[in-house]
Amino acid sequence: MQQLQIPPLAEGEIYIGAVGDKNGDIYHVVLLPGDNDDAPWADQLEWAKSIGGDLPNRIEQAMLFAGFRDEFQKDAYWSNAPDTDTGYAGWAWYQYFLTGSQSLNHKGNALRARAVRRLPI
Repeated sequence: MQQLQIPPLAEGEIYIGAVGDKNGDIYHVVLLPGDNDDAPWADQLEWAKSIGGDLPNRIEQAMLFAGFRDEFQKDAYWSNAPDTDTGYAGWAWYQYFLTGSQSLNHKGNALRARAVRRLPI
């Protein structure tokens, strides 16, 4: 079995794993240090960008819950995924780190955030 070369990590970063996207591109996912307090979705996207990352997508959040839930408070954390249903244009997905569920919340509501960075393989 072929093994991936884990990228160099900065202090406090945690290697999460490799993910393939819908185009077949594979990338590394690295969890950045720091947990941002409750804020609306757009503010959390800006915060993640300001520290060189992005909010995790729903697949990455499932991986984070499955293997790294101790890195999170038992609370809801925004993903970077807005709902694509036109009836829910003001909503986005989140991961609840107490139960593992994913659901929708209005983008104006305040939830926590953690950022990831993605590195192409």
